[in-house]
Amino acid sequence: MKIDAHQHFWVLARGDYGWLTPDLAPLYCDFQPCDLQPLLTACDIDGTVLVQAAPTDAETTYMLSLAAQNDFILGVVGWVDFDTTDAAAQIATLAKHPKLVGLRPMIQDIADDDWMLRPDFMPAFDAMIANDLTFDALVLPRHLKNLGTLLGRHPNLRTVIDHGAKPEIRDGKFDDWAADMTMLARDTHAYCKLSGIVTEAHAEWAPADIAPYVNHLLSSFGADRIIWGSDWPVSKLAATYEQWHDVALAFAGTDHAAIFGGNAQKAYRLP
Repeated sequence: MKIDAHQHFWVLARGDYGWLTPDLAPLYCDFQPCDLQPLLTACDIDGTVLVQAAPTDAETTYMLSLAAQNDFILGVVGWVDFDTTDAAAQIATLAKHPKLVGLRPMIQDIADDDWMLRPDFMPAFDAMIANDLTFDALVLPRHLKNLGTLLGRHPNLRTVIDHGAKPEIRDGKFDDWAADMTMLARDTHAYCKLSGIVTEAHAEWAPADIAPYVNHLLSSFGADRIIWGSDWPVSKLAATYEQWHDVALAFAGTDHAAIFGGNAQKAYRLP
């Protein structure tokens, strides 16, 4: 089964996408299942994981409604406010939905780099473990050491690092990011998404520009812990769906079956 493990939908009128502004012209419109389905067909994709794009309860409800209406959405990674006193109870309730497979706090947008290490969040992470949900870690390079600490506290928290932790490719930064990703691959059981990479490169990127970063992820995590995702429609800022699919497929080589499907099934407990 071939899976796109990271894609989004949104409707601007819903009004909770604070990051989505008119200056992001290619993205500043509605994106719905009917827009994605032709792209999935063109690339022989069987199903997707729909990931939250707004930090609201309404966003999770919206995505689960889309998943109920569209069989190709195999799973949903939603959002819960960890700051509420009943976050663990909310997680347990949401986990009853058959297509809710994970949760994603939008850590990259939180000013406090130590946010994920707050002691009062431990019950929420424990509730994710108890309810067999996956933690999508939307982090930046500066968060990686803290992520290692968090996963040390919760070794049974099934985790997927989104977008390779967004390495700063445009600025040519590699060494610190690479060392921290090596540490996470060695010391934790985390998976890592091969997604969102091209949007971190120069506008006129070529495969050679991202090759050191992609190859480092492949060598560090191994073909059994790398998961492909399109990050569509955000990826439209840097590439067409087919372009990123084909470039990633070339990097995956003979391991494409795991990277483009099998690992997503394991990481998200997909049918």
